[in-house]
Amino acid sequence: MPQPLATRAPAKINLTLHVLGRRADGYHALESLVAFASTGDDLRLEPGAALALAVDGPTAALAGSGADNLVLKASRLLAERVEGLRLGTFHLTKRLPVAAGIGGGSSDAAAALRLLARLNGLPLSHPAVREAARLTGADVPVCLEPRARMMRGTGAELGAALDLPRLFAVLVNPRVPVETPAVFKALGLQPGQRLAGEVHPAIEPRGLIDALRAARNDLEPPALRLQPLIGEALGLLGRTTGCRLARMSGSGATVFSLYDGCGTTAEAARAVKHARPDWWVKATSLR
Repeated sequence: MPQPLATRAPAKINLTLHVLGRRADGYHALESLVAFASTGDDLRLEPGAALALAVDGPTAALAGSGADNLVLKASRLLAERVEGLRLGTFHLTKRLPVAAGIGGGSSDAAAALRLLARLNGLPLSHPAVREAARLTGADVPVCLEPRARMMRGTGAELGAALDLPRLFAVLVNPRVPVETPAVFKALGLQPGQRLAGEVHPAIEPRGLIDALRAARNDLEPPALRLQPLIGEALGLLGRTTGCRLARMSGSGATVFSLYDGCGTTAEAARAVKHARPDWWVKATSLR
């Protein structure tokens, strides 16, 4: 009997997110440095005749297990492109908050593609795997091989993997969903309009946090207008001892802060949990 396959679906953190403008087709052109956390969801695949999904874990109730789940969507898209693709039952343990700006669903979908590729002896560079990732969602391609890198355009233009130093971080989500389309709408760009602002700084391992400080997340101001709790979370993190940078990830509502070591990171996480025990708070590291 085939043995189950397993992988981690790590949280995706947008360390930077510059909106260059809105294209004539309505999509926004982005430039973003992405890193991945040591925390995330877990996905297991039991090979079998039919495709199925079971979901458990702390945030399972919000993830859904129906046809709209991105694990199933990605799997079906790959099956449409690879004749005789071996499938099975996925078991997703959901820990990340949903609609949180950290790519939880996208990372789950990418993890499903990794497991199916492994089961079927396909490299991740296989055109069918890449196409299934692209069609599943804008953040899925960057999550397929979860390494720090630049992503550009609508998300499909990926730079080479970057060997960044380990970043110690606290992730905080105030347990309010923020829908990405609403944030882009609040940004207010019309098709063909560019967003003013400094160009994205060069990213080098030396002086990384200084480079991050010189960058920004252009979706943070509109997200703050839609959900003021994001500002409260940023304020809490910014006041923690040793905080080097506090910023929102993606379209929110998750925010992160960076520190020099695991000790100050753990202390900061405890401080935020004490102040807001109802929030999702996780001390982690990013690479």
